[in-house]
Amino acid sequence: MDRTLRGVGVSHGVAIGQVRRMGTAVLEPPATQIPSEDAPREQARAQQAVDAVAADLIARGNLAGGEAQGVLEAQALMAQDPELMADVQRRITVGSSAERGVYDAFAAYRALLASAGEYLAGRVADLDDVRNRIVARLLGVPMPGVPDSDEPYVLFARDLAPADTALLDPTLVLGFVTEEGGPTSHSAILARAMGVPAVVALPGATSVTEGVVVAVDGSSGEVLIDPSEEKQAELRRAAAERKAALASSSGPGQTSDGHRVPLLANVGGPADVPAALAAGAEGVGLFRTEFLFLDDSAKAPSEERQIDAYRKVLEAFPEGRVVVRALDAGADKPLDFLTPADEPNPALGVRGLRTLLEHPEVLDTQLRALAKAAEGLPVHLEVMAPMVADRVDAKAFADACRKAGLQAKFGAMVEIPSAALRARSILEEVEFLSLGTNDLAQYTFAADRQVGSLARLQDPWQPALLDLIALSAEAAKATGKSCGVCGEAASDPLLACVLTGLGVTSLSMGAASIPYVRAALAKVTLAQCARAAEAARATDTADEARAAAQHVLSGE
Repeated sequence: MDRTLRGVGVSHGVAIGQVRRMGTAVLEPPATQIPSEDAPREQARAQQAVDAVAADLIARGNLAGGEAQGVLEAQALMAQDPELMADVQRRITVGSSAERGVYDAFAAYRALLASAGEYLAGRVADLDDVRNRIVARLLGVPMPGVPDSDEPYVLFARDLAPADTALLDPTLVLGFVTEEGGPTSHSAILARAMGVPAVVALPGATSVTEGVVVAVDGSSGEVLIDPSEEKQAELRRAAAERKAALASSSGPGQTSDGHRVPLLANVGGPADVPAALAAGAEGVGLFRTEFLFLDDSAKAPSEERQIDAYRKVLEAFPEGRVVVRALDAGADKPLDFLTPADEPNPALGVRGLRTLLEHPEVLDTQLRALAKAAEGLPVHLEVMAPMVADRVDAKAFADACRKAGLQAKFGAMVEIPSAALRARSILEEVEFLSLGTNDLAQYTFAADRQVGSLARLQDPWQPALLDLIALSAEAAKATGKSCGVCGEAASDPLLACVLTGLGVTSLSMGAASIPYVRAALAKVTLAQCARAAEAARATDTADEARAAAQHVLSGE
């Protein structure tokens, strides 16, 4: 008898296959005392292991490219953190072995992160992965991670570290399921970029028996344990029909009655451009420039290097629209030369535009680089500021753009509830809004996007979040300006229809999601989208909102 578990679907598609588990975590090393004369040797071993793990993470990032590269390079920087390494060396000096010194130093750092506010606490899983890799190397045991298999399988894990997710082989890993994580965690974002079906925040995922056959629906979040042959055939037929429908879907995004909704791609740099073009993206709705800065957190990339990276993306979309987000540093993306090290709660501190306004030379250099990169190109360049709180912020950014001689539209990201509530005021200073629904949900519900147990509050179907989106879209319409969505909410085909009904004027997402959203919009009219949006906002929970919209759009 099959049974159904329900988690949070974060990457579209259906996967059917046998369960394989992630390799187990490294065991705690014994707390043995070493002779003082052995300390230099152990310190050298620890440093060599750290350097080797950092190099491996960077190599994995180079192979993966795109957004994954930025995530893995950030992990490499975490491994080589000078203060952390100083603590490792100190512990070895007083008698710890290399592996125990690493283990204890990372444990202390882990406790600091866990107590530093929910945003930084979300980095704990990444830190644990770095620790496990270093300790495994020191112990001479296999790295925890993706299992070896000659046959395709569905991967089950408590959580997936970015280093594992980035290099999953789609020809072997049919899909994956995790007990932790949320819809906007790093693993979820990378899964969408890869086009691998995935479900996260699934209670009991780690108790599913190895080798049992499961069916994973990355859209609904359902995981069927030991489905019957008939059920498997039914799911495969549905998946094949969906794939055929996607293959026949092409052209610009629009509803069945011709209302245009440009479908744009979220990119982290030039490496993400081919996938965006292949998916038929009509431009870029979010160019995450911070990945360029994460290559070396000790200093900003040169103006020349920035010009080269920006121009490669701009050249790929002649006559298209490319929306560039100014450097979004701070919180979970710290940069040594910019980010305060002693903030009690970095998520609520100096990050995004606040960081740039405190370091105007960094903002001015980036804006000049963008201006030079766009010279002579027919592209429609738009530049937006992250973490805008009010009209004062918006004016400061627009003034900086003008000072740099930037020939582009200036915009503001709506990631803080105050910006949605005062959207009309902000639009007095800028020409467009772009909703970052990941952070907007996080700040609306005080719910860290990396914490799986809070996934309910990170659900973009939450009616309160839909209300804030509606306020922003209404303000844009009233002032004759545009309001797009560049958060992960745009990648949900059903929600994309609701966002259109709320008045959102463009949708930007990971390239793999574009065909799904294009096909969904083509089946409904603008009036249906508006009725679905109204029905969703009239409910009190995310599940009710989703069901109400589905009822309207399916005609049931």
